[in-house]
Amino acid sequence: MKKLLIPALFAALTLVSCNNEGAAVNTVESMKTPQMEKFDKAFKSLGDQQNRPTEEERKRNTSELSDRRKALLVPASKELILSSGVTEAELTRKTGGDMSQIIVWATQIYMQKSDEIRKNIKSDK
Repeated sequence: MKKLLIPALFAALTLVSCNNEGAAVNTVESMKTPQMEKFDKAFKSLGDQQNRPTEEERKRNTSELSDRRKALLVPASKELILSSGVTEAELTRKTGGDMSQIIVWATQIYMQKSDEIRKNIKSDK
């Protein structure tokens, strides 16, 4: 599961930062659900001064996010998962409350919804 977290986070951050695709990106941005937008904001907040890795976290030299930084992503991740029709009980059952699993699952949903939006845009052209 940890091996999936880093590529999933990287993919999500790449999507968030790629704003040079012109009008199509603006359309994708405007078609995002509020839950997707909150998920975007949560990832962007990791770059805020107060949310950057501490010296101690950097010394651990791990590619995984610290629990402190994961905790910043979990509320938006849960909201995105629940918006896809998953119940709170199912969320708890499938993840056991593990922050990494919640974030990975939300990232997968985010990517799926983003792909659906792109496909809809392409079919409209």
